[in-house]
Formats: sequence, structure tokens, C-alpha cells
Amino acid sequence: MNELTSVMNELLSIKPVVLWSDVLIYILVASLGLFFYQLSKNPLARQRWRTVFHSRAGVASFIVILFYLLIALLDSLHYRAPLEKTEGSEEVHYSQEVHSVLDVVLTELRNKDEKTYSAPFAIYSFAKENMQTDDGVVYRDFPRLANAGQHLADEADHGKDIFVRSMKALLMAAFISAVIIGLHIVWRQRQQRQSYSRGLTTQQTLPWGTIYLTLSLLVLACCWVLELSKVYHILGTDKVGQDVLYWSIKAIRTGVLIGTLATLLTLPLAIVLGISAGYFKGWVDDVVQYIYTTLSSIPGILLIAASVLLIDVYIETHPEQFNLVAVRADFKFLALCFILGMTSWTGLCRLLRAETLKVSQLDYVQAAHAFGVGHNRIIYRHILPNITHIILIALVLDFSVFVLAEAVLSYIGVGVDPSMASWGNMINEARSELSRDPVVWWSVAAAFVLMFVLVLAANLFSDRVRDAFDPRSA
Repeated sequence: MNELTSVMNELLSIKPVVLWSDVLIYILVASLGLFFYQLSKNPLARQRWRTVFHSRAGVASFIVILFYLLIALLDSLHYRAPLEKTEGSEEVHYSQEVHSVLDVVLTELRNKDEKTYSAPFAIYSFAKENMQTDDGVVYRDFPRLANAGQHLADEADHGKDIFVRSMKALLMAAFISAVIIGLHIVWRQRQQRQSYSRGLTTQQTLPWGTIYLTLSLLVLACCWVLELSKVYHILGTDKVGQDVLYWSIKAIRTGVLIGTLATLLTLPLAIVLGISAGYFKGWVDDVVQYIYTTLSSIPGILLIAASVLLIDVYIETHPEQFNLVAVRADFKFLALCFILGMTSWTGLCRLLRAETLKVSQLDYVQAAHAFGVGHNRIIYRHILPNITHIILIALVLDFSVFVLAEAVLSYIGVGVDPSMASWGNMINEARSELSRDPVVWWSVAAAFVLMFVLVLAANLFSDRVRDAFDPRSA
């Protein structure tokens, strides 16, 4: 109760901080809501998307993506906590450290640092230290962790305590899931009765069993993490004693944003230039081919590295513009998204050019030309609908590529700022420990698992979207 009171007092006296990346994720969430609103008014598009969500894999992967997006949104509500007032002064000063609402939710993970490495669920440190008995005798042994397993009266109860707390989390998750699912089933039955009373025919229902199962597993994962993180480091700690699970979850925002923003920057260039080259041909096609051939000839990793180093030089020469570490990290992050987007549009541009060349020769397009239909109308009504499936599949696949690219770039030292939580930074910091004996594997494993789940969900969802929107897959 005291902890809850202190958290509420902190939230009431905070100073909100809005970063540019926060604004972009707010726009992303608003755009997603607007998309579903417009979808409800378009019967043809609604029918195609219904095909996607009637697929078990499609709806389950979409729920997982929304869960990642929710975590990213919570981690984008930033604030600065007030410092203690100095004696004789009423002026309020704020901390230079920027936190988020997600940090409040994960308080148990954030405030439990150790000295150095510890394995998952361990109660002893991973490395031996010099210790001293009451008699002054020095010996080497594994010391007890300061914030893990301290509640255990007997170390022999370690495994039993993990099992009991896991069962407690399971029961809590089952209760929460049962309440949510039960209320939704009651609502669905009420809607069905209203439809029958009005004489309306019911459409094919969604795979609610898959939806309920996916939601239940996510609720279970949340309850289990929140319950066991109170007394254990579920995924161990890193070199400086920070909880690995906490930084893995914090890195979700970086992965979601870099995949989304870089992809959205890629699409306009690829679509406009690809369609223009394939439709207008002639000198327009020559210019577009020259541009993307020249850009493709430059080694991508060197171009990105050079651009990132220029950004670092700008930050070092203009320190007055970056009064907070979070502001500096955010600027470098957005610059990296822009660089990735501007250097990765050539592949999709080639595909769209080739597809537009083929579609523009079809009979109904030639007939539209013969009737004097304008270029803009032909492109919007005939060309674009026939290449939408390529754009959608490229949208999600590029998202996956950029998520993985961030990990690779951070691994070689030209990715996001080191102060920013990211899976690439976690792998980069842990790479030297993979050669030691015994191996410190949990940092790499944590980053891999969370990245794998996000990329797998994105790819499964993109497959269902392609099947629904590809005109040839009917």
C-alpha cells in the first residue's frame, strides 16, 4: 500500500516529456484507429480484411503485434520526476533522467540491481568474490544476491517457491481471462439476439477460440512476469547487474518504432518512383533506373555507417540542442530511421516497376487509354489495386528486415545510442561473454526470443494479407 501511495504521489507531481518519437507513435496509433474506422465504411475492403482475420494464424499474429504496440505506447508516455526540495526553497527541480509509464509498471524489475551477472532465477551471483568470515578469514565463493531470493527462509525451498508463485500467477491469469472472456461472450450473445430480433442474417464469425487462447496466453505471461519479478531475476542480470528482462521489454519500443518508421519512409519513394517508371516509361524510366542503380551500387552498410557518424558529429558540435540524454538518443534514433528508409527503397521500387510494366499492357488499361481516361485515374483505379498485394507484403517484410537491421547495426556500433534500450545493444554488450566458460547466454537469448516473436508474428500476418489481397490467389 505504501509503494502504491508513493507511485501515485510521483505521478501527480511529474513533468511530462514529449519526444519526437513519442509524437510519431501517437500518430501511428491514431492512424491505426482511423484505418479501422474507414474500413467499417468500405464493404469491399472489409470483406478482404475479414478473410485475414478469419484465419487463425492471421488473427493470433495480429493480437501479438498489437500487444507489442501497446508496450511501445506505454513506453512512449515519458515524464521527469521531481527532485527533493532544497531547504528554504519552494522551487521545484526535476530529474535529468526520463522515465515512462512502462517503468512504473515494471518498478519491481527496474529498482533491483545487482553487482554483476546472475543467472535466471538464481539466488547467488554468477561470479565468485573474495569474502570474509567473522573471524577475518578470506575465502572465495558465490555471494547471495541483494534483490533475489531474500524472502526465502530456507534455500532448499527455492524450487518449491518458484513453482508455488507460478501456480499463483496461473490462477490469477485464469481468473482475469475468465472475466474478460465471459463478459465478451455475454456481449456477443446479446448482439446475436438483437440481430435475430431484427431479422438480420449473421455473418461468418471470427475464430474466437484462437482469439481467447492468444489473449489468455498473453495475460498469463504478464501475470507470471509481474509475480515472479518481485523476488527473482527471471532472465538474470547483465554485466553491471541490471535486470535483463526489464531491458528486453524496454527494447520493444525501439524495435517497433524503427521497423514502422523506416518502412513508412521507404514506401512513398518506392511507390511513386516504381509506378512512374513502369507506367510512363521513356526518359522517366531511365532516370528512375539510374537513381536506384547508382544507390544500389553503394555498399549499404558503409552508407549507413557514414551517415550515422555524421549524425554523431552534429550531436557533438551542437550540445546546447540536447539538454537531456533522452533527447540526444531520440534524435539519433530518428536519424537512423530516416537513413534506413532512404537507403532501402530500391528493392521494392524494382518490383513495382516490373509489375506496373505488366499491368499497364493489359487490355482494360489500354481500353481506358483509348477512351481518354486521365493518367491519374488510370493509376489510381487500375494500376494501384493490382499491385497493392506487393506493397502490403513488402510493408510487413520490410518491417521485419528493419527490426533485424537495427540489431546488426547496434552490434557493430553504428546503431541507436548506447543509452537507448535495444536488442542490438543487448547483443553487442553480451558478445564478449559468449566465449567465456561458463557462457553468459541469457542476454542474447532474451533479445533473440522477443525479436523472434515479433518478426514471426509480422511474417505470418503478412502471408495472410498477401493471400487476401493478391488478385491471382482467389
